[in-house]
Amino acid sequence: MTNKLVLVRHGESEWNKKNIFTGIRNPDLTDKGVIEAVWAGRVLKSEGLTFDVAFTSKLKRAQHTLDIILGEIGGDAPPIIEDPAINERDYGELSGLNKDQARDRWGEEQVLEWRRSFDTPPPGGESLKDTAERVLPYYREHIWPEVAAGKNVIVVAHGNSLRALIMSLEKLSSQEILDRELATAAPQVYRLDELGDVAEYRELVRSEGRDDGI
Repeated sequence: MTNKLVLVRHGESEWNKKNIFTGIRNPDLTDKGVIEAVWAGRVLKSEGLTFDVAFTSKLKRAQHTLDIILGEIGGDAPPIIEDPAINERDYGELSGLNKDQARDRWGEEQVLEWRRSFDTPPPGGESLKDTAERVLPYYREHIWPEVAAGKNVIVVAHGNSLRALIMSLEKLSSQEILDRELATAAPQVYRLDELGDVAEYRELVRSEGRDDGI
């Protein structure tokens, strides 16, 4: 199989810039995030990649990033499927707070545990394990069949929803995936074999925006 699965975390959002826990809240891209998305699109175009179908979340920072990428690639736009199953992890009561506010309220150790634990959710929110339990069934039912049919597929989503997917694709442990950083708007390109296992992987460009778990 020569078809590709490309995963892209959205460009920098307004709340990323302010170090605010975002989750399922819905800020848009910053000017820098727009530039990052443009650059990602141009890099994908330079690789000769076009897409037969695109998936994104219900959150506008991901949707905006995808629109910019497809605009830079040009040509006929593929069908775009938006689904909340690949939304960002829900940070519950942390949502809308910056890290300092959260630490003042719950303490540094507790906030760190919520951010970097695989299966401990913040109050009213999701753990990475919870996120994986909605992302992976959606991938198996909707995204993988498109790849298996020989199509090039792009998924533009979020740090934690993509981390859940990468954990499965690369067969990483719960600790290994917590240590995996995803830069904003840096395309992760996978070639999968007929069983869905990774035959080849490349990160095309690493932007300055690091994924700090927000």
